[in-house]
Amino acid sequence: MSEWISICTIDDIPVLGARRVARAQGLDVAVFRNAENEVFALLDRCPHKGGPLSQGIVFGRSVACPLHNWTIALSSGEATAPDEGCTPYFSVRVEGSEVQLRADELASRALEQTRPHAGPAHCSGKPACAAA
Repeated sequence: MSEWISICTIDDIPVLGARRVARAQGLDVAVFRNAENEVFALLDRCPHKGGPLSQGIVFGRSVACPLHNWTIALSSGEATAPDEGCTPYFSVRVEGSEVQLRADELASRALEQTRPHAGPAHCSGKPACAAA
């Protein structure tokens, strides 16, 4: 059974905004809150050019990348057509007012991904969004 780690309270995440969670290794994780108080977690990296999704605009169950306005689904990390690609997502839950992430995912998921210096960033398909 996986250990859940409390990272903040739901009120620490702005409505229609995000909070970044630093990891010992790898890129930060962006934790988002929408207008319905749903909470989502993605690697803080757009699949297009590596833009910081935590600085994007949250609307509905999506976030718009601040660099080139790609729309990314918060629940899956998938880019919305006609764009293609995905960013890894992380399991998240809210217990009372505490927002929690899984310790095993923070320690192992998407550690190899970096911000690209040039050109598009790609993951290797839909399974990589969940298992990268």
